[in-house]
Amino acid sequence: MDAVQAANSGHPGMPMGMAEIAVALWQRHLRHNPANPAWPDRDRFVLSNGHGSMLLYSLLHLTGYDLPMAELRNFRKLHSKTPGHPEYGMTPGVETTTGPLGQGIANAVGMALAEKLLAAEYNRPGFDLVNHFTYCFVGDGCLMEGISHEACSLAGTLALGKLIALYDDNGISIDGQVAGWFADDTPKRFEAYGWQVIRNVDGHDVDAVDAAIKKAKREKTRPTLICCKTVIGKGSPKRAGTSKAHGEALGVDEVAATRAAIGWSHAPFEIPQAVYDGWSAKANGAKLEKKWQRVARAYAKAHPAEAEVFKRRVAGALPAGWPAAAAALMEQTNAKAETLATRKASQNAITALAPLLPEMVGGSADLAGSVFTNWPGAVVVTPGSINTAGGNFINYGVREFAMAAIGNGLTLHGAFLPQAGTFLTFADYSRNALRMAALMKIRNIFVFTHDSIGLGEDGPTHQSVEHAASLRLIPGMDVWRPCDTVETAAAWIAAVERRDGPSCLLFTRQNVPFQQRDAAAIDNIRRGGYVLSDASAPRAVIIGTGSELQLAMAAKEKLAAEGIAVRVVSMPSTSLFDRQDAAYRDAVLPRGVPRVSVEAGVTEGWHKYVGLDGVAIGLDRFGESAPGGELFKYFGFTPEKVVSAVKSVIK
Repeated sequence: MDAVQAANSGHPGMPMGMAEIAVALWQRHLRHNPANPAWPDRDRFVLSNGHGSMLLYSLLHLTGYDLPMAELRNFRKLHSKTPGHPEYGMTPGVETTTGPLGQGIANAVGMALAEKLLAAEYNRPGFDLVNHFTYCFVGDGCLMEGISHEACSLAGTLALGKLIALYDDNGISIDGQVAGWFADDTPKRFEAYGWQVIRNVDGHDVDAVDAAIKKAKREKTRPTLICCKTVIGKGSPKRAGTSKAHGEALGVDEVAATRAAIGWSHAPFEIPQAVYDGWSAKANGAKLEKKWQRVARAYAKAHPAEAEVFKRRVAGALPAGWPAAAAALMEQTNAKAETLATRKASQNAITALAPLLPEMVGGSADLAGSVFTNWPGAVVVTPGSINTAGGNFINYGVREFAMAAIGNGLTLHGAFLPQAGTFLTFADYSRNALRMAALMKIRNIFVFTHDSIGLGEDGPTHQSVEHAASLRLIPGMDVWRPCDTVETAAAWIAAVERRDGPSCLLFTRQNVPFQQRDAAAIDNIRRGGYVLSDASAPRAVIIGTGSELQLAMAAKEKLAAEGIAVRVVSMPSTSLFDRQDAAYRDAVLPRGVPRVSVEAGVTEGWHKYVGLDGVAIGLDRFGESAPGGELFKYFGFTPEKVVSAVKSVIK
């Protein structure tokens, strides 16, 4: 109450209504060490209903994390460690950024899946190196969001028995009582998913919640939903049980009335030492981690090779042989000089790199045979094998949003590098999870194939025109659209090596020709844009990307025959190019030389590179249903169109 009131902004009702649930979990069950929030075998806790962030901040403060009272006083203030919704990397003990409802429970599914896979891979008789639970608080809003269906359905199918969700069933959301728009039988819904459901738990009875959690922990093959009946804003004389408690401060008078009603006489932000003593998890957390460290040391003696790889993966480091493997991939790909669809070139890159990266977990949204995110030797995760064989490839089914958010959970758990694919046009389904990955600055590789009108006959419903430009707008998202096999290999290497954010890799359905490069050009691919083919005193620069780069090269040849010299710049990643220093950018795109760009998508964004006087050849409308080759000609993606554009800008 005090923090929300001081900010005059926030959501007091959920923390007040879930307080006893938090007591049961955090004081009696949660295994964690406030002195080391990154302890690998800690239980994971996700606050999916992230608007109730003050509950989490209070728990972290009371149990001993590095979150002093001054930070609680600064709730929702600039540069505080207590932002309006929990943010990963900002507050010690926060496992994921939540706020967009439903994504937290999907992240929790990813974390529970990570625990299962890691345990199957590394645990040995007598050595439970990986053995922890994932707990998640969810509200009505989380369960209304469609992503909760996608993620929880898959969790039940994969028998994630160490996933325990506690449902704040208070019947209230911002617009009032949810009965008018959320009349689902939630327990039956989750039973249909294959979950254990514990119904009608009094969420204000600590012992009842404790008993439910104990029962949930005994279940080995089903995730558990504990349905806790609660009163939002419990304790508030006038706001309890109403939507007014949900998303606004109670008000000075109501805070005072609530303090009197619950018998709390201490001043705002004043907590007696006895309360701190009763809540501190420092001693027990240190004891739990010390016990695990003894297991880890014994494990390392018995299984030194496995222990070393486990340690590397948890640290997020690449294997010692990575630089050599990456260099070999580039060299071999260049030597082969193959004409291939970049989606197939992508699979070749995965095939070359995956044996060196046991942390890689692939997947697809029911499109493995089209997006090629699988590889020889990949082991599909199944309900029957997840506890023993584990696996490294997930059939997500037609669940694009959950696939992206579960991948975020795999990354956040640690020791995994997820990559999963679908068609580029379906990036819209997963959009908010992509945004969250960028916001959290976590490594997740999103593979999107069939990247333009080049996919052909499936028509405009499946042909991406605005998607590449849209993805490039996400701050911190590296977007790659390679033109051939070599750029594809470079894109994969860059995405794997990146430690501070996600990557989107956009690939063609159709074949594209190999482009010849010298060593300097190959090295400069990693810079996002580079001179692919130069000329003496060029009169114009043609910028190409993806499958349209070949048009730029063909136009250059035609122009040369007319005595017009041009430079061709390949721009596989505007994200990377924009991060280069000004000197490099100016060397690639010299000032004063007119420019033309060509991409089979919307022209939005390209005038940043060609200028207002340049020409951006693109497609500012939806496509048509026809073979891809015909569509390129129909919409003017031809060398002749590029030649004409170049002539129009030359003075």
